[in-house]
Amino acid sequence: MARFTRIDVAVKMKETGMVPVFYHKDIELCKEVLKACYEGGVRVFEFTNRGDFAHEVFAELVKYAEKECPEMILGVGSIIDGPTTALYLQIGANFIVSPIMDEEMAKICNKRKVAWSPGCGSVTEIVKAHELGSEVVKIFPGSQVGGPAFVKGVKGPFPYASIMPTGGVSPTEENLKGWIEAGVHCVGMGSQLFPKDILANKDFGAITSKCAEALSIIKKLRAA
Repeated sequence: MARFTRIDVAVKMKETGMVPVFYHKDIELCKEVLKACYEGGVRVFEFTNRGDFAHEVFAELVKYAEKECPEMILGVGSIIDGPTTALYLQIGANFIVSPIMDEEMAKICNKRKVAWSPGCGSVTEIVKAHELGSEVVKIFPGSQVGGPAFVKGVKGPFPYASIMPTGGVSPTEENLKGWIEAGVHCVGMGSQLFPKDILANKDFGAITSKCAEALSIIKKLRAA
C-alpha cells in the first residue's frame, strides 16, 4: 500500500524538481543507488519495470526505503497495462509512470488514489490525461516530441498543466535551463545520472554529488 498520497507525490516532485529513473536486477546495487540519491537530496525516485522479476526487486527496495530512506517517495515507471499496475500497487508503489496513455491504468490508480503519470506526445493526450485524473503528465520521449519548445507551447493555452519530461534531459545547467524556463513541473533523468562506469566502480559518492549538483542547478534556475 502507498505510504504517500497523490498530492504528496505532486508536491514533492515540484519542490525538488527532479525524479531519478533507474533499474538494475541486483537489489543490493539498487539499495546503494537509492541511498546515494537520497543523500544527494532526492525525495522522489522512479524504479523502472524493465527486467524479469523486476517486481521482486522493487518489493525489497520498498522495504529498504521505509527503513533507510523514510522520506523517499518510491514509484514505478515503464508500466504499460492494468494488471502490472495492480501488481506494483499491491507491493507499495506510491506512483505509476507510463510511456503511454492507458485508461485501464488510470482507473486502477484512481480507485486506490495513487498518482498516475501517463506518457503524452500531444496537447490532445495531455488534456485526456487531465480528464482521467493525472496531476503530473509525462512527455516522452522529451526531446523527440519537441523539447522545451513543446512544453512552452503547451503552457500557453494550458498554464495549469504540470509536465515532467523524460528523455533528452541531462544534469547540466545548459540542458536544464531550457526545461526550467519552459515551465516544467519537474524533470525525469536516467542514464545521465548513473553512468555505466560509475555503477561498475560502485562509486556511489559520485551519484550523490551528481544529484546534489543537479538539484542545486534547478533551484538556482528557478530563482533566476
